[in-house]
Amino acid sequence: MAVRKILKIGNPLLRQTSEDVTESEIQTKDFKKLIRDMFETMRHAEGVGLAAPQIGVLKKLVVVGQEDDNGRYPGTPEVPNQIILNPEITPLSGPGEGFWEGCLSVPGMRGYVERPDKIRMKWRDENFEEHEEIIEGYRAIVLQHECDHLFGVLYVDRLKSTKLFGYNEDIDTAGKLLD
Repeated sequence: MAVRKILKIGNPLLRQTSEDVTESEIQTKDFKKLIRDMFETMRHAEGVGLAAPQIGVLKKLVVVGQEDDNGRYPGTPEVPNQIILNPEITPLSGPGEGFWEGCLSVPGMRGYVERPDKIRMKWRDENFEEHEEIIEGYRAIVLQHECDHLFGVLYVDRLKSTKLFGYNEDIDTAGKLLD
């Protein structure tokens, strides 16, 4: 396993649409190593999720997982370890209350984003088996954030207001005042 370099905002690969993962790809040693490397990279960076484009691989592959109280997002619930291939998300609610999101590709910053807090997600797992689930709350936000990467979208594109965006040490994430 290896920690891979995480691409940062401004890298053109982060703005491209990824290709579907095929059933034949998941059988390869390289693909299995990619998944292991993604989990190791995510944990090393103290992330909750990582999408393949963030390490320069334009495939519809996401890994998520947060077992303990995460230092980057204190007080958030556990997110089970999961491998997600070729996801399709359908919102089942309007934008929720919102969340101060961060991203390993936009290091040291946070922005306030309102996303649906209830979604239906269809995806394939690492065995290429199909799944469908209704997901709510924090986990729904995490999955939408990570899946956006597969379509060249970063959370900064979804900011409620540019006034609600800044460096971690300078921004007041306790409130949402615009002025």
